[in-house]
Amino acid sequence: MADPQSNAPLRADAGAPTSGVIHVRTRLTADFTVISNALAQRRGSAVTVGVAAYISSLPDGSSVTISALCEHFSEGEILISRALRELEAAGYLERRRERTPTGQVRTRTYFYDVPGGGADPDGPPHPPKPPRPRKPSVAETATPSTEVAPDPAPAPDQLQNPASLSDADPRAVAVLASLRRVDPRLVLSEQEAVGLAPAVAQWLAAGVAPQQITAQLTAGLPDHFLTRPAGILAYRLRETPLPAPPPHPLAESAPRPAVPPFQTCDGCERAFRAYVPGHCRDCRQREGSLPAAA
Repeated sequence: MADPQSNAPLRADAGAPTSGVIHVRTRLTADFTVISNALAQRRGSAVTVGVAAYISSLPDGSSVTISALCEHFSEGEILISRALRELEAAGYLERRRERTPTGQVRTRTYFYDVPGGGADPDGPPHPPKPPRPRKPSVAETATPSTEVAPDPAPAPDQLQNPASLSDADPRAVAVLASLRRVDPRLVLSEQEAVGLAPAVAQWLAAGVAPQQITAQLTAGLPDHFLTRPAGILAYRLRETPLPAPPPHPLAESAPRPAVPPFQTCDGCERAFRAYVPGHCRDCRQREGSLPAAA
């Protein structure tokens, strides 16, 4: 009797797992980025991990604004901005408003391999603090050319919110209440309307018509909201530049006098302008007895 034969494949090496992923490692010597497992295996949004890995691979000085990231990723501004907020809340990303020695204010972005500090033990745990502005001397204060840079104007979300809906600008409240007529999903609570009213009032003060504000806030909305509608509206009011005010209409000039119509001369049949039929000027001069045309 023949020996029994088996069609099953040979058993794998004892050191290889029987299920799950098996890594095929390649030693990289250039064009690679090292990130921590805590970041790569972070629970939650895959967009947040992808944005973090992409920022880690960029050289210093690269732009990491929302618009710059949207040009690289296929996700929209809502998901990208949410990813940046999550990284900032987790301590991987920090934005600092710093004043330069010339008095200008700029925003610098720091990205950490380890939340809240640097991965290099020999390096500084935190980014360098901006230099303190030097107090001018008495001679410099007396110099006419000395200028002090003004503080930047507050952003719309930094304006003081009204205490209640009755204290808010009624025109802004009307604009916010009318949004649900365009998109039924844009239903706002009283607290949300109170928070958005100052930004809408600023648009109205800049000369933007309520119809233009409604079109700007409702155009191109996503099919599904991943957050409250108030968050999307607040982002658009904060990040969209104010449109240029409409040009002032030109002053109306004085009305021009009416031009008499053409008439045919009864004497020489030549055309001339007059309000009533009759003779032209030459015929009236030759015939002094003829009545003058009006």
